[in-house]
Amino acid sequence: MNVTYTMEEQYAGERLDKALSSLQSEWSRSQIGNWIDENRIKVNGTEVKAKYKVKAGDVIDIEVPEAEPLEIVAEDLQLEIVYEDKDVLVVNKPRGMVVHPAPGHTTGTLVNGLMYHCKDLSGINGVMRPGIVHRIDKDTTGLLMVAKNDVAHEGLVNQLVEKTVTRKYTALVHGHIAHDKGTIDAPIARDPKDRQKQAIVDGGKHAVTHFQVLERFGDYTLVECRLETGRTHQIRIHMNYIGFPLVGDPKYGPKKTIDFGGQVLHAGVLGFIQPVTGEYLEFEAPLPQDFVDLLAELRK
Repeated sequence: MNVTYTMEEQYAGERLDKALSSLQSEWSRSQIGNWIDENRIKVNGTEVKAKYKVKAGDVIDIEVPEAEPLEIVAEDLQLEIVYEDKDVLVVNKPRGMVVHPAPGHTTGTLVNGLMYHCKDLSGINGVMRPGIVHRIDKDTTGLLMVAKNDVAHEGLVNQLVEKTVTRKYTALVHGHIAHDKGTIDAPIARDPKDRQKQAIVDGGKHAVTHFQVLERFGDYTLVECRLETGRTHQIRIHMNYIGFPLVGDPKYGPKKTIDFGGQVLHAGVLGFIQPVTGEYLEFEAPLPQDFVDLLAELRK
């Protein structure tokens, strides 16, 4: 596939690899760098280096290589299925499990386990993400809804868009939150300074998190966060934004934190309308044992 861009003024002076990754968020800078090394990218018909500084009006021709098909293997991962009917299922994801495969990481994911458990999954998101309607981060535990057919998938996605899905998370954060509850309304987009992160960015996607204090432990506070929107890393970004980063968060939290193997965050309550029958379903997953043990230590 060949793609052509004419560079706009706003990208003038940027490195070629950075400008292209800003233009097309699906491409990483390293991926673009490889294409430049393979002479797949030309500027005004000429081969250049990744450090080339683009100019307004530059014509960039990109030969995008065909994606290599990945075979997703069904694996018996002993998934904890909380609920299942002919259209949907709800799974309680453990810490450390990635939701769907990606190049270089094609085994041990939730999708591998789902394909072993259930042969019928919706195909709307393609072969890499069958049945996946929404995601939670690798080190976040808790509930996810999965679509077993395309009708269910569309119905669940519409509920996410319409903000009618109930999603409540339990999080342990640094700091003493004095007030009992609050709402964070701050737009989220890719961090312009670090493409591996999201950030609060003017003009970003609308994002709202409601939180309520459950328990206080001096330098730490246990909160319940209810998502109104579902942006990538939303709770982690929003709590950090108001000065209370999640404990153990390697990406948005402080360097000095409790070693927990990732952020202390659990998707504990999930409610939605069964997209075929119209029945409202709600599920609750108890805190995982390591989260319970950590709270017991703090109470001491």
